[in-house]
Amino acid sequence: METIKLRDEYIKLGQALKAAGLVGSGVDAKHVIEDGLVSVNGQTEYQRGKKLRDGDTVTFEGNTIKIEA
Repeated sequence: METIKLRDEYIKLGQALKAAGLVGSGVDAKHVIEDGLVSVNGQTEYQRGKKLRDGDTVTFEGNTIKIEA
């Protein structure tokens, strides 16, 4: 499980996927999110700009990212 430490109040979903190294670019993040391949807290998420806050978890292709303050 990858952990991302927040520098601000939140991080956007697309940025989190890039920061964790699960996608190569923002365009890649956009496509996998729009295709319904990413879930946030167990729910499929289609918004690249979804704000992730402390305690949120993201799942993509069997990888999990935990967001921490």
